[in-house]
Amino acid sequence: MKKNHLSMDVTAEEGRKKRKNKRFRTELLFLVPSLIGVAIFYFIPFCDVVSRSFRPEFGEGFAGIENYKAVIENKAFRIAVQNTLKFVAIYIPVLLIFSLFLAVMLDFLRGKQGIYKKVFLLPMAIPVASLVLIWKVFFDRYGLINRILAIFGVVGSDYFHTGLAFLVLGITYLWRNFGYDMLLWKTGIDAIDEELYQAAALDGAGFFKQFRYITLPQLKDMGFVIVVISVINSFKVFREAYLIGGDYPNQSIYMLQHLFNNWFVRLELGKLTAAAVMLALVVFLFIASVERILVPKEI
Repeated sequence: MKKNHLSMDVTAEEGRKKRKNKRFRTELLFLVPSLIGVAIFYFIPFCDVVSRSFRPEFGEGFAGIENYKAVIENKAFRIAVQNTLKFVAIYIPVLLIFSLFLAVMLDFLRGKQGIYKKVFLLPMAIPVASLVLIWKVFFDRYGLINRILAIFGVVGSDYFHTGLAFLVLGITYLWRNFGYDMLLWKTGIDAIDEELYQAAALDGAGFFKQFRYITLPQLKDMGFVIVVISVINSFKVFREAYLIGGDYPNQSIYMLQHLFNNWFVRLELGKLTAAAVMLALVVFLFIASVERILVPKEI
């Protein structure tokens, strides 16, 4: 009898392995087209960028780390890095906190969620050029804000060509992205089991305790996704900055994207490829660190 049971266990284990392998092959089959596209359009070009970063700008040969040294010693690069890090450090936390607050508030509006979701997502539907035109109506030297200030005898500022351009760009980024992040937070909140809140309420836990001990821990996975998307979208703010100030805007909004664009126009490919590799490495390490902090490991 023991031998029969052992034989049945072995047979069942072999069956599970076969089903698991079959499922893996099926999943891989669906992934192959995407993997081929990523390899052709992303991985292979990036390998070429890495290779070019160690070659002279013109001609063949091996330049070592000369391109990397030139990038680090470049004053414009240091300004662009400082502005980009400052932008990410200030506006991404503000965006995450503000969008999470709206998602929690929206959770209480059971009957009117659809209306508010459409309103909050509206900024994403507005083309960038139209968006910049709207901001110029408000923030131009002769725009609406300065005209209102003039009524009270206050002299306004040229917001696009002073240090205030950084604030205008930040407001643009927040206004354009808070609705999308709010919707992602709301999706994570909706996925939390309602019984957890009911059990906590029976134990006497109020709103803030429920938020701290139930909502926040359950949103870690979604938080990781939102952080990554927000960082990626922060690099896209170059479009607004370019339309506001051109190739060489006010120094406060001179970002890495401006620098990369100007190097590309001047065909300074050595510095461009070296800086791109450095940026990719920093972003990868940042995302890996955030994942390690927010995404729990499976035991």
